[in-house]
Amino acid sequence: MPFLRILLFLLVAQLSFSQGIPPQVRRVLFLGNSITYAGSYVTDIEAYFVTNYPQRSIEFINVGLPSETVSGLSEEGHAGGRFPRPDLHERLDRILKATKPDLVFACYGMNDGIYLPFGEDRFQKFREGIEWLHEEVAKTGVKIVHLTPPIFDELRGKTAGYATVLDRYSDWLLSLRKTKKWEVIDIHYPMKTYLDAHRKIDEQFGLSGFALAEDGVHPGEVGHWIMAKQVLLYLGEKQVAKAGTPKSALPDRPSSEAVFKLVQQRQALMKDAWLTATGHKRPEMKVGLPLEEAQKKAAEIEQQIRALLK
Repeated sequence: MPFLRILLFLLVAQLSFSQGIPPQVRRVLFLGNSITYAGSYVTDIEAYFVTNYPQRSIEFINVGLPSETVSGLSEEGHAGGRFPRPDLHERLDRILKATKPDLVFACYGMNDGIYLPFGEDRFQKFREGIEWLHEEVAKTGVKIVHLTPPIFDELRGKTAGYATVLDRYSDWLLSLRKTKKWEVIDIHYPMKTYLDAHRKIDEQFGLSGFALAEDGVHPGEVGHWIMAKQVLLYLGEKQVAKAGTPKSALPDRPSSEAVFKLVQQRQALMKDAWLTATGHKRPEMKVGLPLEEAQKKAAEIEQQIRALLK
């Protein structure tokens, strides 16, 4: 089928940029908005590395913040007028100083067009924000890898024209691979190809049943696995290309599922602890445990994981 050939092409194109996580990398930081905060794709990536490379010790830190932009923009009446969108500019310096990462992944764009039709002024703010982010991380001597924004589903999100806004934001980011030699992972078009293929089947049966994101914005488990898979493929993990679920990408051992659940538990614990420790201006967020206390609990989970991996 044509869409399968297109998807295979996208996967192979991604592989042409692939490289592994260097051995000196001990801390990997994920920056982003609510999709990153939800964290399933981060958990999928960590669980994969923990089970497939048990000899390595890599800490995967999630500091995604719901509603956040890198453009600094916020629509009028956001969150019912309760608060404006938080801006990464306000907290990035604190995050980098506190987490001291060796590698950074950043996923922005979904909120940066603030769900309006394409506007050159908003696009410029997004470009400026991404370039600022890249420079700030590069100044620390750390590599940053950008992810294109996930897709927006207009059928579920009910905002006509916003899908093409994110197409343009993604195209610009992808162009930086050549123009600036940046490292950019494309999650946008693999998600778009997958959604379009399922929508064609829906049309054949007169249905509107399939969605990667029920609200048009926030991907479910399948969408997060597509995101995680693109990151893993970029990192040279070619064997995940045929893995239909995160758990099927883990080694075929009785302990793998238990390890996956422990990684989920640790990610849920630490993302709130890191957000609270580094500070932010978004209200209505869960307050995490004090960082030192959370790290002790995380160390206990690590002992359980290591016992299972033996």
